[in-house]
Formats: sequence, structure tokens, C-alpha cells
Amino acid sequence: MATGPNPRPSVWTRPPKKSPTLTRELIVETAIRVLDAEGFEALSMRRLGAELKTAATAFYWHVGGKDELIELVVDQVYGEIDIPVLDDPADWRTAAAGCARSLRAAILRHPWFAALTAETGLAFLGPQLMAKTDHMIGVLEDAGFTLEEANLALGTLVSWVTGASIVEAAWRNTLARKKLDERDWMQRVWPVALQAVQPYPRLRRLYATQAEARGGPREDAFDYGLRRILAAMEP
Repeated sequence: MATGPNPRPSVWTRPPKKSPTLTRELIVETAIRVLDAEGFEALSMRRLGAELKTAATAFYWHVGGKDELIELVVDQVYGEIDIPVLDDPADWRTAAAGCARSLRAAILRHPWFAALTAETGLAFLGPQLMAKTDHMIGVLEDAGFTLEEANLALGTLVSWVTGASIVEAAWRNTLARKKLDERDWMQRVWPVALQAVQPYPRLRRLYATQAEARGGPREDAFDYGLRRILAAMEP
């Protein structure tokens, strides 16, 4: 009987192999260090070999290629996300907010992470991602959401956090490449921006009220959006 094509192999479909000189954990740790420092373009098997002082071919004992390596590093970052433990199921918004803030922090620590989550094939099979997802869906189910609603609510929350945070992560990368912090950049650009908004009355008023706060943290804007998202969700 004819069968369909086999799915792309995933690193999660087989147990990790052991060798005396190299481990999957060390490969992942080194790959994340390269990604954090230099971005996705810098990551290659050859580069990892140079970092670990071993031949690139040695990695294929543990990882079938770059796609599988990405599955591993993405799931490792998911493991950094914390979900508060609740005593009262009715307090589900506290857990959801804690999860959202922890996800944002992970994206800002690893600016490459959010962009890669859409390109990682079978990365959703990763144990860290599945454990966090199952936990958060359980929190929402206990609060009164149906299983389907819980999945949709969680997807909505994660999509909003990712969209809000990926822009900030990219902005931080841009500043880092220019060797500037946000306050330095604002001091350079703010006078130009004030001049540019003069023909636009609403933007002119808005920029005037923000003049004293320029260069400050973005947590207030994030928390505002997060509160609005959670307020709209009901079991």
C-alpha cells in the first residue's frame, strides 16, 4: 500500500547519543553563546567546531544538521520561561502575566529566538516547549476555559508578547551594533524628531509630554498592553 512521504527527521525522535569528548548539552550551550553574541548568520557547524576545538563532523554524532541544532537551542530557551505556581485557580491572570513577562525577558536575552521559532520545523516536539504549554493550558483549564479555548487564549497571548518583544529585541541589536545605549541615541535624535513633528498637532503634543521620559524603560508600555490583553480574556 502506498504511503506518504516521511516527515523530516527531528532531533526529538531519537535519544541523545553519548561520546567521551562531546555532549549535546555542550553543543547547545556553545551554539547559544554564539547566537547571543553574533546572531543567526554567525552560527554554522564550522564555527561551532572552532569554538569547541573539534572537527565539525564530530557534531553529526549528536545532531543531524543545522535544522536539528536549531530545534535544540530553541527548546533550551523555552526552558528559561517561568510560570508562577497558583494556590487559587481564579488567579489565572497572575500566572499568565508571569509567563508573558518571562517570555519577553527570554526574547530580550536571546534576540534571535523569536525569529527562529517560526522556522524550526518540528521544534514544537521539544520537551521544554511541550511542558510549558501543557502547564499553562492546565492553568487556564482550571480557571474554567475549555481545552480549545485555553489553547486559543495561550496562542493569542504568546503571539502578542512575541510581536511586542521582537521589535524591542531588534532595536537593542541595532543600538549594540552602533555601540550606543538608548539614552545616547535619543539625545542625538530627539531634537530632530521634535522638529519633524511640528506640522502634526497630535504627535507634537504627544512628543512634548514624553520629552522628560525619553530613553526610559519600556516596561510600562508592555504592562499596559498585557493588562489589556488579559482583561479581554474570560473563561
